[in-house]
Amino acid sequence: MAAEDWYTINDIDKLDTPVLVVYPSRVKQNIDTAIGMVDNVARLRPHVKTHKSGEVTRLMLQAGITKFKCATIAEAEMLGMGKAPDVLLAYQPIGPKLDRFIRLISLYPNTKFSCLVDNIQAAAGISETAIKKGVKVPVYIDINVGQNRTGIKPGELALALYVNCQALTGMEIVGLHAYDGHIHGADLATRTLECDRCFEEVVKLQSEIVADGYPKPVIIAGGSPTFPIHAKRKEIECSPGTFVYWDKGYQSSFAEQNFLPAALVVTRVISLPGETTLCLDLGHKSIAAERELKTRVYFINAPDLDAIGQSEEHLVVEAGKDHKYKTGDVIYGMPYHVCPTVALYERAITIEDNKVSREWKNIARDRKITI
Repeated sequence: MAAEDWYTINDIDKLDTPVLVVYPSRVKQNIDTAIGMVDNVARLRPHVKTHKSGEVTRLMLQAGITKFKCATIAEAEMLGMGKAPDVLLAYQPIGPKLDRFIRLISLYPNTKFSCLVDNIQAAAGISETAIKKGVKVPVYIDINVGQNRTGIKPGELALALYVNCQALTGMEIVGLHAYDGHIHGADLATRTLECDRCFEEVVKLQSEIVADGYPKPVIIAGGSPTFPIHAKRKEIECSPGTFVYWDKGYQSSFAEQNFLPAALVVTRVISLPGETTLCLDLGHKSIAAERELKTRVYFINAPDLDAIGQSEEHLVVEAGKDHKYKTGDVIYGMPYHVCPTVALYERAITIEDNKVSREWKNIARDRKITI
């Protein structure tokens, strides 16, 4: 079979649509590519928000990755269930989430769980709860380098927070976390300049902490867009996530990264509502819909189709006059944003040697597994 037909499923009649399919050989290749971009696998801390899968986690562990990042308690528990050695909850746990997080630490003692803080009130709450439960929580200070979502800006206030947290007996300050998700321009040179400018302030803060007599804090930095930049810095932990499945959005924007699309949504033509239009079974519930309509999905084997309308269960596309499409035709779609697309499916069907092979549960798509 030609290389360009890598996505074709020969026994597609086994699958109802819409369906999320994953190609394990490509997943493994993407993991190997990520490892090859750093000088030491210990500097990789992949974010699991993209795949939410115990099977993908296992592949990463088998490849030598021991550190992970996640955004939800369910993702953290999935990692604990898989015996991941080191897990950062890239979130500041407040209220019931804090109680759940402390329970994770107790239930999965073989996993070192840590979390973020960006203000002294939250830090004090984490410390107090940890003391009551007889545990000590490893913590990273969340640094706002321009995302303006969470975190404290680098400078005097961040240094003061770091020092004050040192005095809280229920936590252990490990380092700094700097997510630069606002940097995602297509031009690598421009992206590098912006990334370096933001990161300079983090390094300065790190130096000030050391100058005050504290151990050198670990720095966790970046996501997929800035991964090639941070990968070249010695000692910095990198936390890309999308790389494992990749998607059309990142493929179009970050051509310098050699990751392969490894997850697709498969749909079928279910109706011919007009002379030039088709209707596919790919509605809002089947593909991430936060982007503009025309940049939600790219049809690999039907790039001429132009999306013109979408509802919960349907996607209407323009096919042009005298098109040859008919009901039942199978269309392979590459999501522009794969992370929230995966979250729409409870399972992924694996495709090996162009045939249906197994199921991978997206177990962490749920808000709760057991905790």
